[in-house]
Amino acid sequence: MARRDSIMHKPRDARGAFRRMVAFLGPHRYTIALVAGLCVLSNLLALWGPNLAGSAINEAAAGAGRVNFDRVWYFASRMLICYLASSLLTVSIHALMMRVSKRTAQRMRQDVFDKLMRLPVGYFDRHQAGDIISRVSYDIDVISTCMATDVVAILTSVVTVLGSVVMMFSISLPLSAVVLFSVPTAVIYTSRMRKITQPRFVKRSRSYGVMNGFVEEMLSGQKTIQAYAYEAQVEDRFDAINSGAAEAYYDADRYGVTIGPTMGAINNLTLSLIALLGSVLYMGGSITLGSISSFVLYSRKFSGPINEIANVINELFSALAASERVFALLDEPEELADREGAVSLRDVEGHVRLSHVSFGYEAAKTIIHDLSMEAPAGRLIAIVGPTGAGKTTIINLLMRFYDVDGGAITVDGTDIREATRRSVRGAYAMVLQDTWVFRGTIFENIAYGRENATMEEVVRAAKAAHIHPFIMRLPQGYQTVISEDGGNISKGQKQLLTIARAMLYDAPMLILDEATSNVDTSTEKEIQHAMRELMRGRTCFVIAHRLSTIQHADHILVLHQGDVVEQGTHEELMRSRGFYYRLYRAQFE
Repeated sequence: MARRDSIMHKPRDARGAFRRMVAFLGPHRYTIALVAGLCVLSNLLALWGPNLAGSAINEAAAGAGRVNFDRVWYFASRMLICYLASSLLTVSIHALMMRVSKRTAQRMRQDVFDKLMRLPVGYFDRHQAGDIISRVSYDIDVISTCMATDVVAILTSVVTVLGSVVMMFSISLPLSAVVLFSVPTAVIYTSRMRKITQPRFVKRSRSYGVMNGFVEEMLSGQKTIQAYAYEAQVEDRFDAINSGAAEAYYDADRYGVTIGPTMGAINNLTLSLIALLGSVLYMGGSITLGSISSFVLYSRKFSGPINEIANVINELFSALAASERVFALLDEPEELADREGAVSLRDVEGHVRLSHVSFGYEAAKTIIHDLSMEAPAGRLIAIVGPTGAGKTTIINLLMRFYDVDGGAITVDGTDIREATRRSVRGAYAMVLQDTWVFRGTIFENIAYGRENATMEEVVRAAKAAHIHPFIMRLPQGYQTVISEDGGNISKGQKQLLTIARAMLYDAPMLILDEATSNVDTSTEKEIQHAMRELMRGRTCFVIAHRLSTIQHADHILVLHQGDVVEQGTHEELMRSRGFYYRLYRAQFE
């Protein structure tokens, strides 16, 4: 589980994150321009309403018995038309922005997913799956919501504020000075609150990523948790993480929710001053009652967007924090491009050589030291050794999931760093101990990686893997749908499916990492026999902990702490009575 980050960090580049958020709206610039035009029109209509209301009040206040109801109705009806038209335009604006938001979120998720497909394996070794999922789902949802609502709010607020200022100045300069006096107070307050709340929103996003990662880990290990009766301890750990996430959420909103009410108090104080000064001006005859009414309405329209902006700031802070996490993923260095002039491995025979290879996942910690080995084409090479000896690391290097730090790995004499990664990996079929199947039919799972595979080819591979009888007992046979992660079939059956998949792939080389660990002994012997027939003439690397399964290997490499301490056939190694001999005897005594 990733360490919980208890330190609040201010976003490294909030302006840069905002610019990149805006850049995602680029393909919709014409729609945004239309929305901006409609916003201007909608707000101009809404801004004309208070002026008409003031005119209607002036007509009504002309004096007892001298009210011109036709004129009052004239101004009131036009005010109603302006507000109705403004409302209809606002509905259209929100509909357009919802469409833009949906498509922008779709594009952003696609970009993130495409990026994940191009990242090196090391990224997934360093980051929890739950945290990655949180960035794809929760963080992008926050950004999408911000784009859908806050863009409109900002455009509307700008037009309303500017229009209100113009109309207020046209009515009364003294009253306008009172209103504008509140602006610096509001700006200073929101600026100070931004510095307080923004890092808290960053912490909130990170806390949710940690919580999602923990939940994903615990759900995947639910059987182990129950087997060890560890439910209470897991609940306690989740309670601590959940409390931290809730506290981060509360801490962010605790300051955020004070912005709106505080701005409302500032605006109400301003309104009180307007009423006081307006009364004095009215008594002096320098302003009409209708003008005071219009001014009050304009001051409310001026202060409304200020309050709205204060609320939008909270959402912007949250969106900026979320966007930094998303853009941090998009900015991750991708798997290094193939070298210029890299060749594509063709007609691979499978002669593999490791010459003085050294490698470490971290620069200061070398795992493989000066490893040399040779696997002639068509040979079965077994790699054995205790946990942590470097067996899986060798597989990672053979597949170019990582590149060696020193030495070289060649296939048919070609340094794999001089070949394209696609061709190197395409030369291997791979079966791992951790089986992977996806939601789809049995046929689709076996045919994965082999385009245009026929039913006959899939059935032949399934028979060779001894999974065909089981498939035929299913309700729809090969068209039976496997649930997500193969929850409706056993682990052994999932492993047989992945073995059938590798057989169908028909690569010149094969990697088996404890590929039969989830099947019974009799089935394992049948699979071993079938695979020996299918692998005839192919180079095969087998990692095995059960040494009884690799006695027939052409060559056995014995690893210990990253070094090949012994190598040879099973009989040769047993006769030497060295490290392999002790490992073998330990399993049977």
